Amino acid sequence: MTFRRFAFNNVMRNKRTYAAYFLSSAFSVMAFFVYAVFAFHPDVSGGTVHSNVSTAMHFAEGLIYVFSFFFVLYSMSAFLKTRKKEFGLLVMLGMSDSQLKTMVFLENVLIGLGATATGIGMGLVMAKVMLLMAENLLGLDDTLKFYLPWEALGLTLAAFLALFVVISAFTVVILRGNHLIDLLKGSAKPKKEPKASVLLSLLAVVLLVGGYVIALTAKGLVVFMVMIPVTVMVIVGTYFLFTQLSVYIIHKCRSNRSFFWRKTNLLFLSDLAYRMKDNARTFFMVAILSTVAFSAIGSLVGFKTMSTNVLVDENPFALEYTSGKGETERVQTEVAEIERSLKEAGFDYRKLGASMSDQKLAQAKHSVMVLRASEFNAIAEAAGEKPVELKENESMMIYYTNTMAGNQATAPKKAVLEAGGVKLDPIGSKPSVTFRGYGDFYVVTDAQYDQLVHSSVRHFYAFDVKEWKKTKEVGQALEEKLATSDSRFFSIAYDLHRMNQAYGIVLFIGLFIGAVFFVASGSFLYFRLYADLPDDKAKFKSIAKLGLTDRELSGIVTKQLMILFFVPIVVAFVHGVVALTSMQNMFGYSLMTTSMTVLGTFMLIQAVYFLLIRGRYVREVVS
Repeated sequence: MTFRRFAFNNVMRNKRTYAAYFLSSAFSVMAFFVYAVFAFHPDVSGGTVHSNVSTAMHFAEGLIYVFSFFFVLYSMSAFLKTRKKEFGLLVMLGMSDSQLKTMVFLENVLIGLGATATGIGMGLVMAKVMLLMAENLLGLDDTLKFYLPWEALGLTLAAFLALFVVISAFTVVILRGNHLIDLLKGSAKPKKEPKASVLLSLLAVVLLVGGYVIALTAKGLVVFMVMIPVTVMVIVGTYFLFTQLSVYIIHKCRSNRSFFWRKTNLLFLSDLAYRMKDNARTFFMVAILSTVAFSAIGSLVGFKTMSTNVLVDENPFALEYTSGKGETERVQTEVAEIERSLKEAGFDYRKLGASMSDQKLAQAKHSVMVLRASEFNAIAEAAGEKPVELKENESMMIYYTNTMAGNQATAPKKAVLEAGGVKLDPIGSKPSVTFRGYGDFYVVTDAQYDQLVHSSVRHFYAFDVKEWKKTKEVGQALEEKLATSDSRFFSIAYDLHRMNQAYGIVLFIGLFIGAVFFVASGSFLYFRLYADLPDDKAKFKSIAKLGLTDRELSGIVTKQLMILFFVPIVVAFVHGVVALTSMQNMFGYSLMTTSMTVLGTFMLIQAVYFLLIRGRYVREVVS
């Protein structure tokens, strides 16, 4: 048997141990390859889609690649530690130090080659599905045809082969300095009694509670200012939570004799302190990675939902047209073009119009807009707002606000117009989403409006279409036709389409990167679980001799697995809720439904993952 064959057999015989690492690495390769396929697509790199899409995809590839490097390095080092006994036996049988390192190098390269090939294969099989997903997320007008991604294939192959070779070279360093006796003992060395510092445990509570309070009480732009210090506080607090506070709480539970001696709690709690101490760094990494995944995807989905809802809620009409100053004939021509386009497309519509008079203020450089009550009321009622009721010489100040601004009320302001010294003393103020972009304006009675001197008048037209979502093509065509005009044209369907394209790019990137992080966090748990499997089998085999039934042993194992799988995820869930609530406070818009949907989905996936692993692991340990 050749040396290379020996290394190959080692990998195949440890395939259960390497399964999670292999599949996670393959998933990272697949994600990288999918982005490369999309970035090098001729319809994207050629410029027919958004000009920055290809650059954004390559940036996402870079993030995944950097993360994959550290992920693979940690995974391999964790697995090598579990094989110390095996390495010790090989050294005792005559294997030299250089041969041992060569064997480890070949094994790592072999696994890397397999993961790279598998990831690219999965990517090729799913390429068309991914392109269809990209079309929907980006809202592309044209389909992205399937093509042979030679550039993406070459880049992925070269990048990950280099990564696995470099990682393999790094891992042999881990074995340096290990004596034969240390290798043979492996993880069988007696462990010291885990101890917790009361001061550091208290510090964990202070940092986490303090970070949460600051994040939840900050409003508006203050949220952005406290983001970095709060993040540092929570990260440090999370580390001490797992390394100190958890052990301290377990010791307190063990001090409660009535609880400690109940059923199998003695066995469960006696081992739990050691497990928490041993798994503290793994829990910490899983909690932070999961928090990043929760927060990133929750923020992206929430921000897209918020932006879409605000756009739809604050634009009640399918099309809006506001003229420039003067040129009444040109305005009539452009409005007629809008009506012709709607009729040709087969849309039933209702046209609403208003004259907006720019009135200069006495002893002021700026001006205000004044509207007729009849015209404003017709538009307001069509938009679902209450009309204003004015008597002779009365006026009403209209202002714009929204949920992001906290729906703040604006007190009515008096105004003195320059022409004729007319005084506008509004009887009140009223919020409205109509005529946005003109600041506060005034609605006066029709009689008073006709008495004003109108040196500058703009014309506003709103086209109310019931099936407004189908007006995208009409809106796009009209926007291109009116691009050279100084008038303002707006199509909600076309603007919504462009917004979805812009956010689609970010969502497409964020969803995959978040998925990579979440898969990696699950893999860390799997690595740690199967690293402890030999010790758990020996331990529970000894415990079974004391008379415990298989059901009781299964219950103890299940409790330990639940802590392993759900403690870091629950911590990440709480971190994610606080982060998304803080973002909600920054924008003043409720994202609770979206946030709970995203976080609930992650928790459901983790629960399914736990159920799949639990049955197999219990059989391995108890059998």
